[in-house]
Amino acid sequence: MPAGPSQAAAMMIVLAGMIGVVGGALAVEHIGGYSPCALCLEQRMPYYLGIPFVALGIFGQWMRLPASVPRGALAVALVCLLATGALGFYHSGVEWGFFEVPATCGAGITGTSSDAGSLLESLSNAKPPRCDDAAGRFLGLSFAGWNVVAAAGLAAVAAKGLFGKPV
Repeated sequence: MPAGPSQAAAMMIVLAGMIGVVGGALAVEHIGGYSPCALCLEQRMPYYLGIPFVALGIFGQWMRLPASVPRGALAVALVCLLATGALGFYHSGVEWGFFEVPATCGAGITGTSSDAGSLLESLSNAKPPRCDDAAGRFLGLSFAGWNVVAAAGLAAVAAKGLFGKPV
């Protein structure tokens, strides 16, 4: 079954959504001043993997490559979105105390110094924030919870583009 405009639209929506989620996370980190925990950083990895594949799928659609290229891109995007959604669900569960805190999660950044001589040493001893302490909540959901919502919505779009009939 050849790829069609519905697959192209799905890829555009998924690409914009994935870039928006990662861009939002980076803005919250760098502009908002929130330090991500280890699980927050892990949730970004599927986005970092999926974005180039979806861009490649859009390019493949534009270049009229075989339908397997855009469909493959949507398949990779779907797997990436399901993975980040699962990680976000786990992270939310850690924040709510349903799951144990992984050993890779830090105990908070402590001991930083303004003295230039000991700054490098204090940075090497700094630990990321704890994974069980949500930086904030909006409408009852933490950043991890909102990642689940975004990933589920984008996964639905990717699935529709992948399995739906080309228009």
